[in-house]
Amino acid sequence: MKQNKSAQDFPRDLPDWPQQNLRGHRLEGYRYTSREFAEQEWENIWTKVWLLLGREDEMPNPGDWQQEEVGRESILMVRQAGGSIKAFYNVCQHRGQRLVSEEKGHVRRFVCPYHSWAWNTDGTLDFVQDPNDFPEGNPCGKLLLEEVRCEAFAGFIWINMDSDCVSLQEYLGPVWDDWAVYGIEKWKRYVAKTTIAPVNWKVVMDNFNESYHVNTVHRPTGADVEKLRIHSGVDTSYTTTRFDMADEGHARMIMLGGYGGPAIDKTGVIGEPLAGILREWELDPADFAGRGEDTREALQKARRQHGPNRGYDYFNHLNDSQLTDAYHYTLFPNFAVSLWVDGFHFLRARPHPTDPERCIFDNWWYAPAPAAATEPVRTTAGLVERDATVEHEVFEAGTQSMGLTIDQDMAIFPAQQMGMRSQGYRGSYLSGQESRVSRLHELIDDYIAGEKF
Repeated sequence: MKQNKSAQDFPRDLPDWPQQNLRGHRLEGYRYTSREFAEQEWENIWTKVWLLLGREDEMPNPGDWQQEEVGRESILMVRQAGGSIKAFYNVCQHRGQRLVSEEKGHVRRFVCPYHSWAWNTDGTLDFVQDPNDFPEGNPCGKLLLEEVRCEAFAGFIWINMDSDCVSLQEYLGPVWDDWAVYGIEKWKRYVAKTTIAPVNWKVVMDNFNESYHVNTVHRPTGADVEKLRIHSGVDTSYTTTRFDMADEGHARMIMLGGYGGPAIDKTGVIGEPLAGILREWELDPADFAGRGEDTREALQKARRQHGPNRGYDYFNHLNDSQLTDAYHYTLFPNFAVSLWVDGFHFLRARPHPTDPERCIFDNWWYAPAPAAATEPVRTTAGLVERDATVEHEVFEAGTQSMGLTIDQDMAIFPAQQMGMRSQGYRGSYLSGQESRVSRLHELIDDYIAGEKF
């Protein structure tokens, strides 16, 4: 597809991703409602691809574990005595009881709550009641927890239920190189909200695979809302946005950011929050009155100059665009992230275990915590406390806020899901800037047809 660039060039050292020949897709309603189609997705996609699940720094010590669910499966990730991490299906090999039900914890052994079979953290069986009462012999030394392939990257634990899969680096392709320069493995989580959304997981991922909705769903209703919505000034026009799609199935969208556009008043005075961001980097907002777009380059230079001295050593490894612009990635099949110079906006949709018209939707925020900081640090998402801890909030949709921008998306989703049930819906009619949505569904069809990447 055609890649648009503005006069404010994207970096020359940012490698182009290959052009993709799209077939086009109609996005018929059954794809979002059919149990049969959801079963095809489960068997051919979810059990075949790399999925981002746990976080390494939440399991610092041997015996620390995390548990996350993907559809019908629960995956148990545990730190080993030698420091590595192993992943297992969270199920006892005796009678199928799940070993743990909490989100995280620490153990010497996993003891099944049903019959007290005890499993070592390496998956070996250590104890059973009445070991001499088994016609096939003592199961200790014979049975193992079923292991799941896992690898670590960017501080996260990724799993693949297909033991014959390619490596994680091969699966991520150019995304691996893009992310490696930030040191995301050192960043901390400051927001963790999860909701049970009344929509198919693809409704969520379709939304984050296009920016066509931004100027309507996120249309400001007043200056204060606008300032909250766009934190640093982002040009949402598709004509100045760079769109890339990788052979591996992932996508990248880059929007110019860090300038005065939406955070400037009619008289040309720089407003908040951009004014505060400028002051944070020793720039005077008054110097940019009437020339708000100059703030982008000025911020790039200021962050380049002052960032390393403030503990942001990774700034030395970023290009100028990465110091201000919005880099939005969608990783096949279910993960989207806006990667800013100072934050990792984590958006993930997981299929519901039984209902194709529901999904588990995560909205998390990670940010660097520079050692040099003693006061709250201003990031794209606002101020964060360097040593703050965050509780993971899990709730039904509509009972709590997911955050202003995500709430606006969530307000649209349910009616779209209902529309997908209508016999009057004949399939989508997509714009060019929605090509990544089409690509997502083409890949789904290819995986179901048995074409693995």
